[in-house]
Amino acid sequence: MKCPYCTGQRNKVIDSRLNREGESIRRRRECLDCGRRFTTYEKVEDFSLMVIKKDGSREPFDKNKITMGMIKACEKRPISVNVVEDFISELEREFHERGEREVESQEIGERVIKKLYEIDEVAYVRFASVYRSFKDVNQFMDELRDLLKDKERAMDDQKLGIEKGQTSKPALELLKTEDDK
Repeated sequence: MKCPYCTGQRNKVIDSRLNREGESIRRRRECLDCGRRFTTYEKVEDFSLMVIKKDGSREPFDKNKITMGMIKACEKRPISVNVVEDFISELEREFHERGEREVESQEIGERVIKKLYEIDEVAYVRFASVYRSFKDVNQFMDELRDLLKDKERAMDDQKLGIEKGQTSKPALELLKTEDDK
């Protein structure tokens, strides 16, 4: 460790303390060359996750950027900020567990859009309108039609008593008897 005053490399630690959050150690040091004291901080190196953008550029993973985008989409909707923060923490934890140093922005966007689809249709449409960058109203209407079809299918499945995650059989399949099969 170089002394910030004389750039000497000989120093000793006088005092060490853990910070409040327990994430770093504050060390008070004394330079053995000039006698002046200075403070250093020691912490575990962060797992720096990089995001590969559509244009090929890379930037550090920014949890706040995703949080702000989701909160904006959920504005004036009955969705707790905790739901958004828990999802983003889970997403980040998953990336860390995979051990990859880079992730494509498209993967992050698709995961966010899928989560919003699960929790609130209005938030999903808001986010999709920006994320998918619709070229015109027709593209936007196509997305809304798909959303309505999915909702109708889910309601039909619910009426038939089909659990979430299973797929409903077409009506003709339901009408077939064992002899027909």
